Amino acid sequence: MTDRGLNIVIADDEPIIRMDLRELLEENGYTVTGEASDGYDVLEICRNVRPDLVLMDVKMPLLDGLSAAGCIKDENLADAVILLTAYSDSEFIESARNNGVSVYLVKPVDVRTLVPNIELAVTRGQEAKRLKVEIQAAEEKLEKRKIIERAKSHLMEKSNFSEQQAFDYIRNVSKAKNISMGRVAEIILMKR
Repeated sequence: MTDRGLNIVIADDEPIIRMDLRELLEENGYTVTGEASDGYDVLEICRNVRPDLVLMDVKMPLLDGLSAAGCIKDENLADAVILLTAYSDSEFIESARNNGVSVYLVKPVDVRTLVPNIELAVTRGQEAKRLKVEIQAAEEKLEKRKIIERAKSHLMEKSNFSEQQAFDYIRNVSKAKNISMGRVAEIILMKR
């Protein structure tokens, strides 16, 4: 057994299924960081341990697996969710897709199916998270660039600067005051 370095939360209302899943996962090098018998408990556990993956049944009391998966996605509580179910109709599959489920496996689950799906789901989830961070950084950079452009326009209009003079002014103040050009631009626009 090798340590795969992934933390997994199991959620199923049947204790025997949770026990079997825990054994199967631990035999394959995964760490089970929590178990839950309903969707509310799985959310609470995920908020506390932030697992790499949640492996849960669709049908659970209080809050079902589909709804819990939606909450996990909305709150970014795990990199991936795998749903285990006896249902394979298109309505369940569509609902799973809409709730951010990474993989949908029909019971009974075979280790030869489960392990590759865990690895792929977590890898895809981590890649999606990385892309989301990159997109957010690009959006922030674009916003700062827009503010600098507005400040340049303001300087060109109010101080009769050329575009290059306005840019140089913002850059020089930024260097002299050791603050970002975006912050200088914000200050210029506040003085209007």
